[in-house]
Amino acid sequence: MTTLDAIRNYVSSNISYDLADDSDFFELGLVDSLFALQLVTFVEEQFEFSIDPDDLDIAHFCSIAALHRFVESKRG
Repeated sequence: MTTLDAIRNYVSSNISYDLADDSDFFELGLVDSLFALQLVTFVEEQFEFSIDPDDLDIAHFCSIAALHRFVESKRG
């Protein structure tokens, strides 16, 4: 499973809405701040790296595409 597939699967299992990869689920009002914390936990556990406080920017977690770019940048 690719990184993008893992992120899509996680998001789709938590949001009952047909999202494009670049759809901002916070802006659409589909999720709340608790989901943001769940995303952080998912990323740390799934991709086995810690997220630094400096990385806690909503722009990294607002869409499938943004989260994919963030994870790929952290993984090098």
